Amino acid sequence: MILNSINWNVDPEIFSLGPIHVRYYGLLFALGFMGGYYILEKMFKSEKIQQEWLDKLFMYVVIATIVGARLGHVIFYGWDYYSQNPGDIIKIWEGGLASHGGAIGVILSVYLFTKNVTKRSVFWTLDRLAVAVALTAVFIRFGNLMNSEIYGHVTDLPWGFIFERRGEELPKHPTQLYEALCYLITFVVLFFSYWKTKAKEKSGLLFGMFLIGIFASRFVIENVKEVQEVWEQDLTFNMGQLLSLPFIAWGGYLVYKALKK
Repeated sequence: MILNSINWNVDPEIFSLGPIHVRYYGLLFALGFMGGYYILEKMFKSEKIQQEWLDKLFMYVVIATIVGARLGHVIFYGWDYYSQNPGDIIKIWEGGLASHGGAIGVILSVYLFTKNVTKRSVFWTLDRLAVAVALTAVFIRFGNLMNSEIYGHVTDLPWGFIFERRGEELPKHPTQLYEALCYLITFVVLFFSYWKTKAKEKSGLLFGMFLIGIFASRFVIENVKEVQEVWEQDLTFNMGQLLSLPFIAWGGYLVYKALKK
């Protein structure tokens, strides 16, 4: 029997112990990083890279992802509010992380990591990190689903979700799942390219493929996603799309340059 819609009313909180609240989003976020770490560990071992580098890279990336994603939300989506309430910037537990800001933070952290630790090309690290980050992004989007956030417009498709916790009464596009599927495909392509081809020997190729896979899919899916802020409604392209364009262009350039070499 084909479903007309899916009623979604999952409690985002798994359990609480006094002031400590354990949520699906935080758990999936952590699992994503653990999965990424495991993949990078296999890569580093296969290339006989010292474990110390991986541990330091992990710390750089975790901190940069959280700080960058938070500042991305503050600057790109909520500047009018946070410029008047700067004390709320640190209140990450109230929600508000932007993937584009996280991406910028990770790239800057890798630059510092290569300068202070590996002394190698930035793209040597980014090419390998891209595989792990693509998998982490899948987990994060599932976390967004558990939070009943960043979903799409009304749809009559049989897999539409009625996000009851947000007061919705009509089925909406589960854009979290759309993005998770696209990111999973990107991960599989990158993973296969790293282990089964010579892609890792072409500087910037894997990272360029990552940028195209992640942000091109994000650009397309934004067409059926509800805007995060009211002021985006009058834009030809919403903020998520505008922020994705530079990453897509950079990815295309890196792939072209790597293949040309």
